[in-house]
Amino acid sequence: MMKTPMHQMETVILAGGLGSRISEESRSKPKPLIEIGDKPIIWHIMKTYSHFGVKKFVICLGYKGHLIKDFFANLNFHLSDVQISSSGQVVFLNNNIEDWTVKLIETGQQTQTGGRIRKVLDHLENPEFFLTYGDGLADIDITKLYKFHQETGAFCTVTATRPVARFGALDIEGDEVKMFIEKPLSDGGWINGGFFVINKKIEKYLGADDMPFENFPLKTLAEKRLLKAYKHEGFWQPMDTMREHKILQDLWENGAAPWKIWE
Repeated sequence: MMKTPMHQMETVILAGGLGSRISEESRSKPKPLIEIGDKPIIWHIMKTYSHFGVKKFVICLGYKGHLIKDFFANLNFHLSDVQISSSGQVVFLNNNIEDWTVKLIETGQQTQTGGRIRKVLDHLENPEFFLTYGDGLADIDITKLYKFHQETGAFCTVTATRPVARFGALDIEGDEVKMFIEKPLSDGGWINGGFFVINKKIEKYLGADDMPFENFPLKTLAEKRLLKAYKHEGFWQPMDTMREHKILQDLWENGAAPWKIWE
């Protein structure tokens, strides 16, 4: 099967969840619109993909989806200096406009991740697509991810990552600390870091609206040996809690954000 050139690929972003574990912020906005710096986390995710030439996006909406629509409807207006005449004509005065094509698809308030993916498949132009969550950042090389997917002939590729442990690790001998590691890698092994490449034939595994993608679909693909793992050794950080939001915010404010791979 002929592979789609990467610049023609589309990225599906799951952006419809309630974000209940970060409810301090998500009461007023969906989690993908929670800001890192002065931009929503979904903007940071899309900047990662567009840095590698992937500029077409399909966003699965649910909880407070109208706010995500409003954000993208006014995105370039908010990013740019503008001149507005008395007739209402708007002229952009700089080049901060994002060259993105964004499809915003209502996939239901209560729909699970598998159902959301199934509902947007008809909006995709190519036999394969990227998929990621709307709440995780990484310094991942999308080109290498896609090349791995092509070379292995995978039906579905998941990015595997090893998160940093929450607490510092101690190497103890007797009552003496031999070594202290402030931020060791978790010893729990590899986990699902998102950033998938998937064949549209995944539809036959997705089931009803209430089926999480992470349950039957991925488990079945693994059992059938159709799931490959692209191992990402670099930075990866989800934003499930206020603590994790603060981690990302501090990195951005200190000019030390590893995921900022664009100029």
